[in-house]
Amino acid sequence: MTSYRMNGCSTCLGLLLALVALPASAGTARVYVTNSAGDNVHVIDPATNKVVQVIKGIEAAHGVGFSPDGKRVYLSNEADATLDVVEQSTGRILKKIALSGRPNNLAVTKDGKRVVVAITEPGGLDIVDVTAQKLSKTVPMNSRMHNTYVTPDGRYAVSGSVRGKFLNVVDLATEQTAWEIPFDGGVRPMAIEAKPDGSTGRIFAQLSNLHGFAVVDFDTHKEVMRIKFPDEPNGYGAVEGRVGAGVPSHGIGIAPDGKTLWANSHVANGVFVYALPDLKLLGHAALPDLRLPGREPIGAIPDWLTFSPDSKTVYVGNSTFNSVTAIDVATRKAVATIPVGQVPKRMNTLVMR
Repeated sequence: MTSYRMNGCSTCLGLLLALVALPASAGTARVYVTNSAGDNVHVIDPATNKVVQVIKGIEAAHGVGFSPDGKRVYLSNEADATLDVVEQSTGRILKKIALSGRPNNLAVTKDGKRVVVAITEPGGLDIVDVTAQKLSKTVPMNSRMHNTYVTPDGRYAVSGSVRGKFLNVVDLATEQTAWEIPFDGGVRPMAIEAKPDGSTGRIFAQLSNLHGFAVVDFDTHKEVMRIKFPDEPNGYGAVEGRVGAGVPSHGIGIAPDGKTLWANSHVANGVFVYALPDLKLLGHAALPDLRLPGREPIGAIPDWLTFSPDSKTVYVGNSTFNSVTAIDVATRKAVATIPVGQVPKRMNTLVMR
């Protein structure tokens, strides 16, 4: 099994993220949705777009990832400051591994032996040995960490700090910081592009107060350009309190086939689609809204996204409406709205052999 980490932030999905496609049908996949204001995790079968499992007893779940064999699900638990290990087939919590502080997102190393967890309080990067089922090391950081990912080749962990306004890269061989770059805004969800040889090419990072994303060249450790989303459509995000809070967009990911990059927009209440590698804008997919008499329309506040393994469907978490929208990639039209738990955010796709 291979997991796709999507960003939204991907995974948690994404993730993105760097993606490796497998010859799997939609029936062998599951989309995991963490409900940030609830105590459960919803699991969707992309073959039917129906919820087929609810994992209970995990309050304020944040990130989600998977063991390589697909038998274990890893969830960062903000309420208990633990990494919760769940049996995939039953949804039963097997182990709660204590962390150094309150966790945010997580990523699983390519060999499945470690889980890397971003720690927001007091700040750092926890590395959990899943064989020993214990925290093995905390990599110190200069501020709170939010989202973390593993690069396509499995060599590095890439993490971002909202408060510290920097992107950090840890060498997983030494478990020490390899390099770090500052930004003028907090670093939020990211997607990571693989080169044809499997190494890491570019990082696409969403930033506070940027209605778009920054592009970082992994080899030179430099920001090389910024992509600004189109001005239209617009009109969302302010009444929901997101634009004023400096979060005009949240959630970004690369489709498993590597052909497109998808990025959420609170302002547009939708998802913008870009071709890879040239980053040409292809279009926009609209999300549901709520229209009440005498007030501005209320948007879905899309906070993450992930994909079906065949790259035919993108799933977007609607945090306002406690639902997930399934969008057909070819037509960029919504094909299903799936009710989930309270304030869904991070998501990730599990592909089972």
